[in-house]
Amino acid sequence: MASSSGTDDDLTIPRAAINKLIKELLPNVRVANDARELVVSCCTEFIHLISSEANDICNKSEKKTISPEHVIKALESLGFGAYIGEVKAVLQECKTVALKRRKGSSRLENLGIPEEELLRQQQELFAKARQQQAEIEQQQWLQMQQAALQAQQAAASSAAATQPGSSQGDDDDDM
Repeated sequence: MASSSGTDDDLTIPRAAINKLIKELLPNVRVANDARELVVSCCTEFIHLISSEANDICNKSEKKTISPEHVIKALESLGFGAYIGEVKAVLQECKTVALKRRKGSSRLENLGIPEEELLRQQQELFAKARQQQAEIEQQQWLQMQQAALQAQQAAASSAAATQPGSSQGDDDDDM
């Protein structure tokens, strides 16, 4: 059972949601700010009342989670039975929307491509990526080999140029 704390008074319905509802339901009527605040307070109190009663019903049935049935029983026990038909219709609509959302969440199913074809395409892409990676590694290996060969040639020419009796020293003696 939920305990009441000092923060319960701070919980309210967002004013923007109430303002939107008022504009949708009464598009040509101006509503004063204090009237809007009163609507917010009434909605908040109504929700607290229904949720407390639903919580009591839930506890009496030895359940840990408040279900829609508990809320419907709470409405009935508090004298709001006239709303039950509409509440059940909204509940069914919410279930339908949730079911569509779950079914629509699978983008793969909406592609219209069989799973086998998708798997084949995936394997093809993997093979292509492996081939490209192998080509890159081959190019890098060739570049390293070429750089090592150039370094080796540069070291050999540098060593030959610094040895005594090289052709540069002989050219000076001939004159």
